[in-house]
Amino acid sequence: MPKGMKIAVLRGELEKKTKKQLIQDIVTLCKKFENVNDFYAVLITSEVDTNAVVSKYKKTVREEFVSSRDVGYPKMRLSIARKAISDFKKLQPPKSSIADIMIWYVEAGVECTNNYGDIDERFYASMESMYESAIKYILKENLGDIYDDRLNAIVSNTTGMGWGFHDQLSDLYGQYLDQI
Repeated sequence: MPKGMKIAVLRGELEKKTKKQLIQDIVTLCKKFENVNDFYAVLITSEVDTNAVVSKYKKTVREEFVSSRDVGYPKMRLSIARKAISDFKKLQPPKSSIADIMIWYVEAGVECTNNYGDIDERFYASMESMYESAIKYILKENLGDIYDDRLNAIVSNTTGMGWGFHDQLSDLYGQYLDQI
């Protein structure tokens, strides 16, 4: 909301509109703002359509870590990939989809390292942070049965990676393993 726009004022103005006008406003918002369209896709559509929205945000994350070009390195912009996850969470998707995209972030980072070699400490710190956040979220939402295999596979797939990355992920998995 813009500064100065109060929810009470907005409510008052919306209450003055007809149902038809409100529908037209929402349609206009969906056409102008992709994230509004995504919000409604998650809110009112089938699981198939929700999965399409999930795939779109996962693609954004993946494109930062795995180059779609034949030559060169991916951009590896951690901020863009993290923002995609943050934006996705704002859509209020199913909890399992949030866990899925958080794990996807780390899986894409691991694939990036496997494809292009060791990166840098900042990169691994971001992966470790997301991994721990994913584990905590999964535990909080009781999704351990669904995601334990993927969390374990990440640890296995990082053996031999630099900057203590594997050790940190292994420690995190071990720390929370008894709770999963």
